[in-house]
Amino acid sequence: MAATLSPTSAAADSGELTPLDYTALGDSYSAGAFVRPWADEDGCGRSTLSYPQQTARRLTLRLTDVTCSAAQVRAGVLEPQTELTGPPSVPPQGGWAPRPAQIQAVTAATDLVTLGIGGNSIGFVDVVARCIAQGIASFGTGSPCSTHYTRGSGQSRLDARFTALEADLATALKEIRARAPHAKVAVVGYPAVVADTSGCSFGSWRQLGTVTKADMPFLDALERRVNTVLRTQAERAGAVYVDTYASSTGHGVCAAPDQRWMYGLKDDLTGPGTQTDQPSDLCRAIPATGEACTGLHPNLAGTTHQSDLVTQALTGLGAADRR
Repeated sequence: MAATLSPTSAAADSGELTPLDYTALGDSYSAGAFVRPWADEDGCGRSTLSYPQQTARRLTLRLTDVTCSAAQVRAGVLEPQTELTGPPSVPPQGGWAPRPAQIQAVTAATDLVTLGIGGNSIGFVDVVARCIAQGIASFGTGSPCSTHYTRGSGQSRLDARFTALEADLATALKEIRARAPHAKVAVVGYPAVVADTSGCSFGSWRQLGTVTKADMPFLDALERRVNTVLRTQAERAGAVYVDTYASSTGHGVCAAPDQRWMYGLKDDLTGPGTQTDQPSDLCRAIPATGEACTGLHPNLAGTTHQSDLVTQALTGLGAADRR
């Protein structure tokens, strides 16, 4: 029997109120990477102000947060994750210990699941890195990155990654349903990174660095393509899709500083406290005054925007009344 989601769910016989069990799965956009304060013990960089954390507090949910930076659908959600990028960006001696597959945190007791994943599966970080390098080589002219991925040798590899993403997402959503047949599931899309290029300047590392202006629409189209896959697979699996893109298009990395919900490549940290990130050697080499190499992630305004929409979505869902 389904019950409307509220901060608590009524116990079956005693009338006592107990919090719903909420499990959050996903990558750095779900972990809230680089929003202070973040956990520093495992290389996942989970922020206490990520959208799962904010949403759980708003709705008084019992949260199991296994989100992790660099997670992919396959290597992260479905299988153990060995690539961990922090923050902290400089790992301890010997590196970070592998993380167990996130799917293991979903059980028959789970009432709500959010899944925000996919960008790493298609290699978004690698694509941005290539766009940066090709922008330098072209002295900021033309669209070399777009050409490589839409008409050049990179097209087939990118298409293959999208094909794998579709299959892996379908598998992940099927596995969530098998493990938690009564849970309500929400797939969370990515917020706009570079939907409006009007305020971006070539060479600004607080924005997109040396990505050419002509290549920026390609990065936006790539993100929208990922979101389309997320939406399609969510609908096929009977899950809710949370669109964080549409309402954030005026708040991407090219927006004015007071309007941005997104960090640039190297930027000043947001969130309370003084926690900072020791820069890697590569980060030190970037000619910018930003506090950390924040790598196009939501800032505090961005994670709060994500939480606004996820909270709204979860409030509209039902939850199994099994207590």
